[in-house]
Amino acid sequence: MRRQRNAKIIATLGPASSDLATIRALFEAGADVFRFNFSHGSHADHQARHEIVRQVEREFGRPIAVLADLQGPKLRVGQIAGGKVVLPAGAEFTLDQDPAPGSAQRVCLPHPELFDVIAVGQSLLLDDGKLRLQVLASDGRAIRTRVLVGGMLSDRKGVNVPDAVLPIPVLTAKDLRDLEFALSLGVEWVALSFVQRPEDLTEARALVGDRAGLMTKLEKPQALDQLDEIVRLSDSVMVARGDLGVELPPERVPGVQKRILRACRKYGKPSIVATQMLESMISAPTPTRAEASDVATAIYDGADAVMLSAESASGAYPVEAVAIMSRLIQEVERDSLYRKLIDAQQEQPLPTPGDAICAALRSVTEIVGAVAIVTYTTSGHTSERAARERPPAPILSITPKLATARRLALVWGVHSTVSPDVASVVEVVSAATQIAQREGFAQPGDQVTIAAGMPFGEAGSTNLLRIAAVPALAPRSSAECTGAAAEEAVAG
Repeated sequence: MRRQRNAKIIATLGPASSDLATIRALFEAGADVFRFNFSHGSHADHQARHEIVRQVEREFGRPIAVLADLQGPKLRVGQIAGGKVVLPAGAEFTLDQDPAPGSAQRVCLPHPELFDVIAVGQSLLLDDGKLRLQVLASDGRAIRTRVLVGGMLSDRKGVNVPDAVLPIPVLTAKDLRDLEFALSLGVEWVALSFVQRPEDLTEARALVGDRAGLMTKLEKPQALDQLDEIVRLSDSVMVARGDLGVELPPERVPGVQKRILRACRKYGKPSIVATQMLESMISAPTPTRAEASDVATAIYDGADAVMLSAESASGAYPVEAVAIMSRLIQEVERDSLYRKLIDAQQEQPLPTPGDAICAALRSVTEIVGAVAIVTYTTSGHTSERAARERPPAPILSITPKLATARRLALVWGVHSTVSPDVASVVEVVSAATQIAQREGFAQPGDQVTIAAGMPFGEAGSTNLLRIAAVPALAPRSSAECTGAAAEEAVAG
């Protein structure tokens, strides 16, 4: 099954999309990656969905990626007498460490680590930004504030601190349990919430190792101060516009989104735009025109993927949401303006052999009119570097590792296949041309360009570029039969 588009779709699974028929339909409609939101559901729920995803993968013989999205730290106020209270604008309100039920004058903030970093003049946001407080004084035991934007405050509502770097670990005790469980399932990607500093990624990497790709969710303004370093240390980056939009003024979010996507393109890291993309489709069979334009903007800006959250997890029209998102992407990518914008965003290659080869690969592909780019990769690095160039020809990725093939399902323009490793340049060319023809990318007489690393099978060694003509599809050699068997391993 070949997608007729470059940008990918992430669909969140949940109560509306937990059975085999729906997950199969989501994949057929265009979902490339399935997100498991660990803020909701039990481990048993996620395990059942994971088994279904792998069953669908076997049915279609196409690698599918699974993303485990960890909840991250959640700051909340304590209980309130009567369950809720109205805070009028202009009133004073105190957050303290007294566990007694709150009132219109005070409430418990059960996070003692915050009291030493909150400073006079900073803002506190309650209930996803619906209420805004300004700090008047803080003595390490209580934070006295004035209500700037009032409203109803209920038990356990969230607290955001947009003006300070908070001394909170990126992984909570719950996250650590969820992480170990997700890795035991064999997920391809792990998303980290609440990333504020590069050190957060270093800590997470020590736990994850190379068992999964690390996806940074950029939702804290403080992370933007060290954006390049955070992107460089990540394996992929999500523009998490929900939480980011709470802590940033709405008018800043579009520019920040473009800035993050540019940084991802610079370092060749897959980028995802998420949150409220087709929000109205939670309850309506079609999106608003503004939502359609929002998805299109992310694609014009060169995002690797766009994501559905509640639309596919708990909405009334999960399959329709994926289908229309796929049609939106295809329509944008057919627009002549799309290619002009993608080319205008081209970044200079980084001074590495892999970037040099893949930059040349794009140029050679355009000059000779190659119908496809074939990348041989063990770690996925060669395919990701080729995708960074946003070439006009599709990228056919060949890897001996099923885990790598699945992970690359997230990456722009990559059609991933599994085949045994090769031992010589002759085998590279032979297998590349035959798989390109068999997968529907080329016909006899067409030309393909090939990138690989020598010595073969060594990760991160991209240093080979070849041009090859596609011969008539000959009967499979014993090596090719072995290759077919490896591809069919995806299908069980």
